[in-house]
Amino acid sequence: MLKPQNPCFSSGPCAKRPGFSLAALEGALLGRSHRAPAPKARLAEVITRSKAILGMPEDYRLGIVPASDTGAVEMALWSLLGPRPVDVLTWESFSTEWAQDIAFELNLSEFRMIRAPYGGLPDVWKVDPKHDCVFVWNGTTSGVRLVAADWIADGREGLTICDATSAAFAMDLPWDKLDVVTWSWQKVLGGEAAHGMLALSPRAVKRLEEHKPTWPLPKIFRLTKDGKLNEGIFKGDTINTPSMLCVEDALDGLRWAESVGGLPGLIARSEANLAAVAAWVEGSDWASFLAMDPATRSSTSVCLTIVADWFTALDSAKQAEAAKRLAAILEEEGVALDVGSYRDAPPGLRIWCGATVETSDVEALLPWLDVAFARVAQEFAG
Repeated sequence: MLKPQNPCFSSGPCAKRPGFSLAALEGALLGRSHRAPAPKARLAEVITRSKAILGMPEDYRLGIVPASDTGAVEMALWSLLGPRPVDVLTWESFSTEWAQDIAFELNLSEFRMIRAPYGGLPDVWKVDPKHDCVFVWNGTTSGVRLVAADWIADGREGLTICDATSAAFAMDLPWDKLDVVTWSWQKVLGGEAAHGMLALSPRAVKRLEEHKPTWPLPKIFRLTKDGKLNEGIFKGDTINTPSMLCVEDALDGLRWAESVGGLPGLIARSEANLAAVAAWVEGSDWASFLAMDPATRSSTSVCLTIVADWFTALDSAKQAEAAKRLAAILEEEGVALDVGSYRDAPPGLRIWCGATVETSDVEALLPWLDVAFARVAQEFAG
């Protein structure tokens, strides 16, 4: 039975682009100051190429920030929140973490969590347009994504802060509805970790310049200087020292993205991967999508749950053990690495199907899921 040529299906860091080799990094400006003209130009190129591929409005600022997507989100929360009540949409692990930070670290009293269990979406129409709103576009740990932004009012008074780390470059983001968007290099384009991207609308910039948080801001969170936006961050300056090796890798991923047709090509590759999994699930008697509504199925972090009778009869600890064994067998066979569900999610599998994953590898993996599950059934079904 065929095996995937690339067994890397991790949801972060994700598979490198097809054909990648270390030779792609030979031009990295190692041993240079990131503030020197040539390295700074490379950093600026990451920004300009990213904006162009994503179709970001010209008047949006985009900067490279520390600490991956997590750093970008935290920078936005700590710098922008406070003037208005906050609504947080939560339906998976990371959106819940942002809610906890807002409630327990920033201690904002005017705060609402609008929740849904794993597999669903919250009632987005409960969001008050006078409130700031924090949400993920794609639930990386649940495999459930937003499919529309009509619930976001054009005349909103609050800001919309969107964690799009597993959506950017794989889904069409409605920029006119989003005031802050964050992601990292390690997801859809298969870049290296530790660097985040932060996009700001003119409305977000206005908030930054008019609002001074009541709490102290660490240096790595500071986006303003003397009450004005620090424009250098959005032109290739960085708050702290970036890895120029990672910068070269990010540029390689962006050039590859352009070579496959830009955003439409990237979306098509990811959607083809989802379609392959969906066709297999349709004929499966033991696996189902965690996403309850087919329209909300993620095309990147594809989350599967186990519905076999013997599995659902197990207690929660045994279910977790069986699901971990399933992922372990796939790794032992060399067909899928790091595909266990996220630690807080229901037991199952999480298969990254972003644009750097070849559909032929997804198709080669799927029969192995049945092979591995049959072995798990023998061990656990009793």
